[in-house]
Amino acid sequence: MALNWIWFLFFGVAFVVALIQFIFFGNTDIFKILVDGMFDSAEVAVMKVALPLTGVMAFFMGILQVGEKAGAIHFLARKIQPFFSRLFPEVPKDHPVHGQMIMNFSANLLGLDNAATPFGLKAMQGLQDLNPVKETASNAQIMFLVLHSAGPVLIPLSIMAQRAIYGAQDASDVFIPCLMATYAATITGLIFVSFKQKIRLFDPVLFGWLFSITAILAGILWYFSSLPKEQIDIQSKLFSNGILFALIFSFIAAAFYKKVDIFGTFVEGAKGGFETSVRIIPYLVGMLVAISCLRNSGVLDFIVDGMKMAVNYMGIDNRFTDAMPTALLHPVSGSGSRAMMIDTMKTFGPDSFAGRLSCVFQGSAETVLFVIALYYGSVQVRNIRYTLWAGLTADLVGIVTAIFVSYLFFG
Repeated sequence: MALNWIWFLFFGVAFVVALIQFIFFGNTDIFKILVDGMFDSAEVAVMKVALPLTGVMAFFMGILQVGEKAGAIHFLARKIQPFFSRLFPEVPKDHPVHGQMIMNFSANLLGLDNAATPFGLKAMQGLQDLNPVKETASNAQIMFLVLHSAGPVLIPLSIMAQRAIYGAQDASDVFIPCLMATYAATITGLIFVSFKQKIRLFDPVLFGWLFSITAILAGILWYFSSLPKEQIDIQSKLFSNGILFALIFSFIAAAFYKKVDIFGTFVEGAKGGFETSVRIIPYLVGMLVAISCLRNSGVLDFIVDGMKMAVNYMGIDNRFTDAMPTALLHPVSGSGSRAMMIDTMKTFGPDSFAGRLSCVFQGSAETVLFVIALYYGSVQVRNIRYTLWAGLTADLVGIVTAIFVSYLFFG
């Protein structure tokens, strides 16, 4: 699907739903709400997303440049090559982009959003250099972006912190359900794209790597689930930030050992980070404004109300519907779904079923449309092919899994 179609769909649906609200419900403020939301979203895209990202991008792009000149990225690429050469067959063996992608996935896993984004944008640029049709997403770019958007986060620290703020008895009780939901979403995205690209998942090397990664995640899950809630927060912060700082220092140390001009190389890479931050602004503005129109039109309210009616008609437990606004907003707006998660906890209580489920929804995947706008916008890709459908399918499985495991854990 091209971004043109997404834009047309979002604005078209918002316009139709707004007309329905005006004609049938007498909502005379709906168009003012839409226009005000457009202006606010355009400002947010620049002032609260792109500009704050600039400093982080410049720093981490500079560090990556140091790592590349020191040979550290190439070292990572060689280590991961047997796995990634099968998952990304179009990328040459030992190409530095392998190392950049693994750093992005690792930062995501550790919940280090500020580091994950620069690593990911650097990897996307590397994949774009290999892309023969510059305006159309390559197979490798689609696989990378779908895995990133489903991106498993080992410890949902921000969600646990919000639960603690609103008085949850055990802020970490959503930890295991979040990990199970996001893992299900990631595996679904992997299978979807592998099927489209005819990648053999039962290849002995590929299957062995996937099995090993699953076993490692299960071991980490078991370890953290056995800790008291206070220790989960302390150890996860130490673990995540300690690894990131050790990685940065190892790049600098390796460059110093190889007599690389460390600061000059850093500045060279940082300039590229600044240029990338400026380049993505129009794409972010365009996508966030369209998302704002869709959200403010009230279409999600219609969907949730219809879902409640259907569930009541079927006579099944309808408690999960109170948390559905978070799930429906999550693919289109990370800040919107976070606000809805907080609102659900305030309305029903952080330890209610709806309050806990909304937190699991929030921790089950990335914001697909934001990721598409950010990453494809950074390299001017306009035809995203089936990226959106793969991401939304993974998100849907994450939602279903979140509901299932929440009933399992919270009754």
